[in-house]
Amino acid sequence: MNRRTRLLPALGALAAAGAIAAAPAMAQHAATPPTPTKNIVQVAASNPQFSTLVSLVKEAGLVKVLSGKGPFTVFAPTNAAFAKVPADTLAALKADPDKLRAVLTYHVVPGNVPASKVVTLNGKRVKTVEGSTVRVMVKGKTVKVNDATVTKTDIKASNGTIHVINGVLIPPAG
Repeated sequence: MNRRTRLLPALGALAAAGAIAAAPAMAQHAATPPTPTKNIVQVAASNPQFSTLVSLVKEAGLVKVLSGKGPFTVFAPTNAAFAKVPADTLAALKADPDKLRAVLTYHVVPGNVPASKVVTLNGKRVKTVEGSTVRVMVKGKTVKVNDATVTKTDIKASNGTIHVINGVLIPPAG
């Protein structure tokens, strides 16, 4: 047997060992979700159920803030949630940019708070960007923020997380 013939099985074994050693790393990499490239505003704008929210964020001049570094956690009301708000109340908010900003920033919590952490906040109050607090309640698999129910969790953005809620949160008067 010449030297070349002995080298081929050794190279084959080496390649097989390399593939076996790399398999767990590749499997682990494949299981890691890709890092989001869209910010909170872009993610919301790409979902038709948030068109009212995105429109109000633009009217309130909050696009730059919510597109910024963050991280933020947004409890995002759907169009259906905004449809429950009386038309005159919504019109009054649109007419007063300061009040509109207050309502919208009341839906935002500083930091990245995934669902796994939200459920540990049962009975606790969490400070919002607006300055007031929201109360988180967990009963079974239902999570409420004030009176709104979380209907979908952990929509990832490059600068935070969105949790979908079925109601509009109104900050306390004062």
